[in-house]
Amino acid sequence: MTQVCLVGTEDVNLRYELLSRETARNALATYDLQEPFANTVAVDTVSLGAAVALLNDLNWYLVRFADAAFIRDPSISETEWLSRNLAASIRDDDVMPADTGRFLKVYGIVESNRASDADDEATSEKESTPDTQATEAGGPPELVEPMLLTRTGDTIPEYDLQDVDETLIVRVTESEFGA
Repeated sequence: MTQVCLVGTEDVNLRYELLSRETARNALATYDLQEPFANTVAVDTVSLGAAVALLNDLNWYLVRFADAAFIRDPSISETEWLSRNLAASIRDDDVMPADTGRFLKVYGIVESNRASDADDEATSEKESTPDTQATEAGGPPELVEPMLLTRTGDTIPEYDLQDVDETLIVRVTESEFGA
């Protein structure tokens, strides 16, 4: 199964925004929605082409409510994700999958209880809301600060923007890397 993961912007609840609009809701109706990370929506599709087609169907919403869209296809990598642009290039045979591992965007992954501990001062000043209560009770891990890295061999440099539990690697196009 090929997975799609949509990452919402900080100021919106991505799941709500997608499901509150009829066209997006219809495009997602046949999928089992998951939330692997805070403020994300993930689905399993049958192929890389189906994943890219879904993102194309949701483009209007992605431009407005998403920071990023990733695709993970096991025929390319079991652990690394592809940016939307790179996945489309592979689908269109513009890029060979074997030529995609050099340019990377690496996100830190922080368990939600650690993230809420770091934000305790800011949270304590705010009024308690259902959203902050859910974070305080634990929840899915959070993606933090992406970092651009270049792979120069079998390994990649360590993520060093902050202390994280693990990382999520996204292969990107050369133009996305340089932008």
